[in-house]
Amino acid sequence: MKEILEPHTALIPCPVVLVTVVGKSGRPNIITLAWAANLCSEPPIVGISVRPSRFSYHLLREVPEFVVNIPNAGLKRQVEWCGANSGRGFDKFAATDLTPEPASLVLPPLVGECPLNLECRVLQIIPLGSHDLFLGEVLRVHLDQECRTSDGKLDSFKLKPLVFVPGDRYYGLQELTASLQLPSSG
Repeated sequence: MKEILEPHTALIPCPVVLVTVVGKSGRPNIITLAWAANLCSEPPIVGISVRPSRFSYHLLREVPEFVVNIPNAGLKRQVEWCGANSGRGFDKFAATDLTPEPASLVLPPLVGECPLNLECRVLQIIPLGSHDLFLGEVLRVHLDQECRTSDGKLDSFKLKPLVFVPGDRYYGLQELTASLQLPSSG
C-alpha cells in the first residue's frame, strides 16, 4: 500500500552539474546545480533552474550564456564546495584549483577538469516560483577523448557522472548503482 506525501522534489536521482557564468565585469563564477535537464533534441536545449537570490542568477541575466560542465565522481569535493559557497566575494576557480578554459562560442569558460562541457545561449527565462528556469540552446559540446566509445560517441560509464539525491548527498553514478545493488554495465 502506498502512502500519500506532500508534494516535493521527489524526482531522483538528479544529475549534478557545474554551471559557469560570467557577468559584465568579465569575472567567471561556478554554481553547483542539481536542477538541470535535457529538454529538447532538435534543437538541443537544456534547462537549468536557479534561485534569484544566487549570485550566478544575476550574472546570467547580465550575460545570457552559460556552460554546463558535467563533473565526474573525482570532483565531488569541488562540487560540494562550489555548492556551499557564494562567488560574491572570491574566485571559485582559484579556491577549488579548477581550471577555466576558453569556450569557443560563449563568454563563460569551460571547467577544464570536467570531461563534458555544453556551451549554451539562453533562449528564454521562465519564472517558476522559488527558481527561474533558464532554457539554453546547446551550441557546442566538448568531450574528453577518454570518455568516448570506439566510434566516437559519449560513453557515460567512462564519464563517471555525479548525481544528487535530494535530502541525502552526492553520489558517483556507479557508487549509487552499487549501493542499490543494481547491475552495472562496463
